[in-house]
Amino acid sequence: MASQLIPEPVYKQSFARLINACAAYRSDALNAAGNSCWRLFNGFYEGWPGLVVDWFAGHVLLSFHPGKNAIVPQIQQLEELAAQLCSSFPEIQSLWYKNRQRNKAKLSLERIWGNGLPEQITENQLHYAIDLQLGQDNSFYPDTRALRTWLLSNSKGKTVLNTFAYTGSLGLAALGGGAARLVQTDLNPRFLELGRRSASLNGLESKLISLPGNFFTVIAASKRKQRLFDTVILDAPYFSQTRAGTVDLQRGFLKLVNKLRPLVAHEGHLILVNNALYVSGAEMQQQIQELCQSGYLEMEAIVPVPQDCTGYAQTICGAAPANPAPFNHPTKIVILRATRKDRQRAGLF
Repeated sequence: MASQLIPEPVYKQSFARLINACAAYRSDALNAAGNSCWRLFNGFYEGWPGLVVDWFAGHVLLSFHPGKNAIVPQIQQLEELAAQLCSSFPEIQSLWYKNRQRNKAKLSLERIWGNGLPEQITENQLHYAIDLQLGQDNSFYPDTRALRTWLLSNSKGKTVLNTFAYTGSLGLAALGGGAARLVQTDLNPRFLELGRRSASLNGLESKLISLPGNFFTVIAASKRKQRLFDTVILDAPYFSQTRAGTVDLQRGFLKLVNKLRPLVAHEGHLILVNNALYVSGAEMQQQIQELCQSGYLEMEAIVPVPQDCTGYAQTICGAAPANPAPFNHPTKIVILRATRKDRQRAGLF
């Protein structure tokens, strides 16, 4: 579908105008009480493949993602964009550019305009520590906002296991919703440390257990200890490989899910996130049906990705490599309800 904002032939000539126009559709969101992180522009769907623009508490980050059809912005274009965004949003304090090269050693964060980096953002009245220099990603994902809202409303008194926790934003939402205990595990202890900082910002660190380590090793240890959780979250990276095992969302998603199923307590929830671009919504549905065939898992909800991340009807001019329907984005989020033969429930530890 062609954009109604700018005629398609002048996209490349009107870089700043395009992004500024798309950002204008988010202007109401920027004034929403209790939230300070939004996606201003998703170039994959809004006219500049490879470029994503995020708002972090008054600071703007432009991230370039290499890939097929990606268009690298030029320095002059970035400067023109900075001027136009600052004119439209005078509250902007700084603009930064991150080029996510395939070779991580080349990763750099460059200042375009202004000064200062954000150290925290707010969402649903919770404070999240962030570090835009932490790695390839930006330490916080706005596309899982609706899932954090669900966790905030459905975690009171629960025990929660957040695997591949990264910086722990999903886990913090559960703590903010009154979770009795949260276990976060990730291979990188630096990521978990940022999650601990987030918990501390909200006075919730006493309920947090951080377990740095390989997913397969940590999960095996939890099984040996016969630990059960009311909520188990699987939000794995697209691909990673260690001596203990391989993570592959496109070819081995169900293997990861089945590793975690024994840890879900009776009438607990198993939350699955698959952000593989080339896994279609139909494929994801088929996998869920396969999981539910035994009758011990049941689909409870599909969680949508918020509109600022998917683009607006008036701005969308591109499509995902694989059709995500019935999901509204390649980040496909499902909540399953579990039943156990032994009726065992979670306990606090």
